[in-house]
Amino acid sequence: TSITSAKIQVNGVHLHYQQTGEGNHAVLLLPGMLGSGQTDFGPQLKSMNKQLFTVVAWDPRGYGKSIPPSRDFPPDFFERDAKDAVDLMQALKFKKFSLLGWSDGGITALIAAAKYPNLIHKLVVWGANASVTQEDVRIYNGIRDVSKWSEKVKKPLEELYGHKYFAETCEAWVDGISRFAENSDGNICQQLLPDIKCPTFIIHGEKDPLVPQAHAEYIHKHIKGSRLLLMPEGKHNLHLRFAKDFNREVENFLC
Repeated sequence: TSITSAKIQVNGVHLHYQQTGEGNHAVLLLPGMLGSGQTDFGPQLKSMNKQLFTVVAWDPRGYGKSIPPSRDFPPDFFERDAKDAVDLMQALKFKKFSLLGWSDGGITALIAAAKYPNLIHKLVVWGANASVTQEDVRIYNGIRDVSKWSEKVKKPLEELYGHKYFAETCEAWVDGISRFAENSDGNICQQLLPDIKCPTFIIHGEKDPLVPQAHAEYIHKHIKGSRLLLMPEGKHNLHLRFAKDFNREVENFLC
């Protein structure tokens, strides 16, 4: 089944998305910081079951091909992404859908599931956090300078954005997300977790260098009836590195 690419106007911006499959169960893939459908979800777009699922991967505003506008990080950027994501799926005429959110996209998915419960069928998040600690801020500052990133991670993003936009947006992201550490308990969306009523699956790589495991455990503890899967060899990009295992686990959960 081919993958179609298109743009649709949502909340005053033209959002880019990719779509594949013809299943009754619609699934939205939400990428991480600086991510796009193309950079973050190749193995999912290619290999998820096209008979069971209709898979949509979006580029949040200011990321991927959803530029313009340039990406910015106001205090409510996660809420804005959550509204954009849900409104995108409604504009595409999906009445109900599941969310698969990675990293920042996981935070966005948690907020969307809490705020729009009637629209969300099931929820899968990995590499996500509901708060920002001082330890997290230290980790974020460690990736602020993109020239220190590994070539493998850096190259596709430089090709997508050009060096200047990539470097500046990464710095702006570090500043934007670090601001949450000033909230009480470093709160991003902790208070929303009990509002999530849909079946929820949390996956965490035990070797994730960017998101300590305590975050996954906190989310699991505060979403009633949620499931937590720890992958001993998984890092932050476990859905790419262990795509086959990841896709199988997620499809079994969604079915």
